[in-house]
Amino acid sequence: MRWSRVLSVVDSHCEGEIGRVITGGVGPVRGDTMFDKKLYLERHLDDIRKMVLFEPRGAVWHNANILLPSNHPEADMGFCILETTEYPAMSGSNTICVATVVLETGILPMREPVTELVLEAPAGLIRVRCECRDGKVLSVRLVNQPAFVYHRGAMVEVAGHGTVRMDVAYGGMTYALVEAAELGFAIEPSEARDLCVLGQKLKAAAVEQLPVTFPGNPDMPGITNTEFMGPLRRENGQLVARNTVVVSPGRCDRSPCGTGSSARLALLHARGDMAVGQTLIHESITGSRFSCTIDGLATVGPHPAVIPAIAGQAWVTGLYQMGMAPTDPYQHGFTLSDTWMETA
Repeated sequence: MRWSRVLSVVDSHCEGEIGRVITGGVGPVRGDTMFDKKLYLERHLDDIRKMVLFEPRGAVWHNANILLPSNHPEADMGFCILETTEYPAMSGSNTICVATVVLETGILPMREPVTELVLEAPAGLIRVRCECRDGKVLSVRLVNQPAFVYHRGAMVEVAGHGTVRMDVAYGGMTYALVEAAELGFAIEPSEARDLCVLGQKLKAAAVEQLPVTFPGNPDMPGITNTEFMGPLRRENGQLVARNTVVVSPGRCDRSPCGTGSSARLALLHARGDMAVGQTLIHESITGSRFSCTIDGLATVGPHPAVIPAIAGQAWVTGLYQMGMAPTDPYQHGFTLSDTWMETA
């Protein structure tokens, strides 16, 4: 047997969302920063993303991360994120998977009861605090780059649905955010398919009608996902809310979504519903939870911003080598609209 490419892979999930971690086999990735490396992967090595995430080796609900050395003097490790249609600048669930994998597999030393790491994502440095016991990472708390709101209460025309009230916010990715109840949803598992169909329509309308430009970085992607927000409620004095993010090309995030949670914190602060130091327990459509805190305030260009902190847990589920045979007819994988909604 001879493979034309061999990748070393650690499978893991964060609160239900799959985040594979590629620990070897990629080869050199050029760039001074992780954002540079992200662009290089996108432009020159996209066959890796297709191999790992497209069928028959992947699925629409899979994500992956490539561990890479960082040139930043403060960083312990760098990583780039691969998703089904893009290379995000940041992902909370993937960061939690990466931190868990590098500690539990011994790539970086684990110190109990707490290990602190600095990871470089394409969005910038992410400071991570991991609670550890008996060789297991029990919780990962990451401090994200600042999150901010682009548009509040915009009225967007959506074909077949009339005028929809929408907010747009950045939390590492840029989201069109809508109130689920206003569109007839309770964010239950049985609604997942309908949420995805509508979510893709809402995203397309937002992209067309609500342009965004990230301050200082024209290569940062615009609106790529939709977030359905459930109402705020109190449980034993704790602020709690449900949400689901529709990830392109049309599937629900299984976790509460770290960057979507960050975007929501920015919106809640802009609305006056959360203050610095307050915590939101954010639920996913599957019932898993992140603890989401506004750690401080910042600015991004002209935008007031918050510094979000997201905490959750990941689990390692497998270690293996993924190979590509030279005679395999699916060198670049494939997608079908029965699950991918939009074929690549």
